Amino acid sequence: MASLLRLYNAALIQRPMLAQSATAAFLFGAGDVIAQQAIERQGKNHDFMRTARLTFYGGAFFGPALTKWYQLLNRIKFPSPTKAVIYRVWLDQAILTPVAVGFFFGTMSILEGKGISGARDRISTAYTPTLIRNWGVFIPTQIINFAIVPHHLRFVVVSVVSLFWNTYLSATNARSQHQEVIELEKLPERLA
Repeated sequence: MASLLRLYNAALIQRPMLAQSATAAFLFGAGDVIAQQAIERQGKNHDFMRTARLTFYGGAFFGPALTKWYQLLNRIKFPSPTKAVIYRVWLDQAILTPVAVGFFFGTMSILEGKGISGARDRISTAYTPTLIRNWGVFIPTQIINFAIVPHHLRFVVVSVVSLFWNTYLSATNARSQHQEVIELEKLPERLA
């Protein structure tokens, strides 16, 4: 186990984009499996395409974007360690997070075949409550992360917390998708 952790740590330092994208892919997929099996109780009705979409999103979009984001935040110099923590958390939660939450719901809608109008609908219903919950989870996480965690391990800290967050995102996205189906089924009744 220790040798596996050493290999992973070396990969984070030597090939951060690859290691962090693979980590994100795994954790987004794992979060969806947990959401489907532990929360939604799907059992044998597991939606493997949904898991594949989330795994793809984590590895192709979230992992690379977060890797570059942390590299940018690490390059910015601040006058003191305290200000560095405050400003990095603020930048992370005021700039990256609002964009990332909207991008997640929009991308999931498009990958599900709902198109741009479906993405707009999903974002309008799920964006604000998800963003507020995100701040409740990730502001404290990022304060600790930026204050005491070495640069190359910050993604790992966020990834561990994200396993639980991704479970929440997957379940929220599925609820929004289910609500859209119910609304579409009621549409003929409203038009009559």
